[in-house]
Amino acid sequence: MSSKIKSVWICSECGYESLKWNGQCPACGEWNTFNEEIKNVSKSTIKFSQKNGIYEKPVLLTQIINSDESRYKTGLNELDRVLGGGIVKGSVILLGGDPGIGKSTMLLQVCENLGESLKVLYVSGEESKRQLKLRAARLNVNSENLYIMTETDIESILEEIRQNSPDLVVIDSIQTMNHRELTSSTGSVTQVKECTNLLMRLAKELEIPIIIVGHVNKDGGIAGPKVLEHIVDAVLYFEGDKQMSYRILRGKKNRYGSTNEIGVFSMNRTGLVEVENPSLMFLAGRPKCVPGTCVACIMEGSRPIFAEVQGLAATSGFGNPRRMATGFDYNRMSLILAVLEKRAGYFFSNLDAYINVIGGIKLDEPASDLAVALALISSLKGNAIFDNAIAFGEIGLAGEIRAVAYAEERVLEAHRLGFERCVLPYYNLKSINLSSFESKINLIGVRTIKEAFDALAK
Repeated sequence: MSSKIKSVWICSECGYESLKWNGQCPACGEWNTFNEEIKNVSKSTIKFSQKNGIYEKPVLLTQIINSDESRYKTGLNELDRVLGGGIVKGSVILLGGDPGIGKSTMLLQVCENLGESLKVLYVSGEESKRQLKLRAARLNVNSENLYIMTETDIESILEEIRQNSPDLVVIDSIQTMNHRELTSSTGSVTQVKECTNLLMRLAKELEIPIIIVGHVNKDGGIAGPKVLEHIVDAVLYFEGDKQMSYRILRGKKNRYGSTNEIGVFSMNRTGLVEVENPSLMFLAGRPKCVPGTCVACIMEGSRPIFAEVQGLAATSGFGNPRRMATGFDYNRMSLILAVLEKRAGYFFSNLDAYINVIGGIKLDEPASDLAVALALISSLKGNAIFDNAIAFGEIGLAGEIRAVAYAEERVLEAHRLGFERCVLPYYNLKSINLSSFESKINLIGVRTIKEAFDALAK
């Protein structure tokens, strides 16, 4: 008897299945996420998901040995920082990013560094062995412990891992992997989810860390079901403009360390180079005594990052003034402009307003509000802000400057980089211990936007 074939609609965000197309997913609430797939309903389709009647017996929590995680140092300190100290044995890491951003380049460099003492298996479903050899030659990767495998069948890959027991496995990419007992096409929601589950189980069973490369969609998220990010232990994103040399590696999830940590790299002919002090890179070439620029300080995990914010207020040539923000949330910018007009008396209603964050970094922390507002006011008034000054603080709808977290860490980093003035929320002053500073830095606590501009304007 032939297998019964049916068509189902699967949500790409959560994996919810429906017999008909829906505009909005009933499970996760997302719109336009349903994709049609053909399923072969037979007994053989589920046999691989069973574990031959063997299951893990429950044990007492007190009987579990609490030992420190064994980590592999990748040889890239910025990557180790994002991972929380290195690659943990038995962990599954998902690495996403735009095509050509440097994912494969970084992984080959990691394989070269770890290949000095460990056995590494690199599985590629997109490139041939010759293509990988050419890329490796360009990056000076010639490790004797690096094995290359060009295969897309997940069962063959799992069997190879079981037989040779490598210390690290790289899968490039998960969207090219397929399970032969699934009738859906390669890269579908079912294929991606099931292949990732099989890799996760094997990693936990054999204590082998596995790095999975994932493609991204047009919105910048990992292509495939959202549940994919819940299966793995860590999710890393490569960000940056391919036309520029820098790359930002951001940790979105990490079960073995802090989240929202970033690592900064620079791309050159020989691969990715670490940037140990990214603040200096983002501030390099900053103009002096020019209205419309201010330095902001944001926290990326436990690391303070300084970035130059440029604002421009220009006469509008159209009926409706333009608003444009690069590296800053557009809605947040509109809120700040409304507060500046209503509460502070700075009018932008008939002017075009632009915000640009230098270096391609994204300011998504409320503490950057004050620097954005000061850059806009500086351009509006034509008064430059002191070059040796920074500003941070959240702006409320009443025009007040609200306190932010990690104020002392931000001030310490500003002092280390040589800044002499720091405008911060008034209610953060009492949390800063001035005795920890070797030389004096002028801390100016402010309650309103006007106080902040008067303190920094030349």
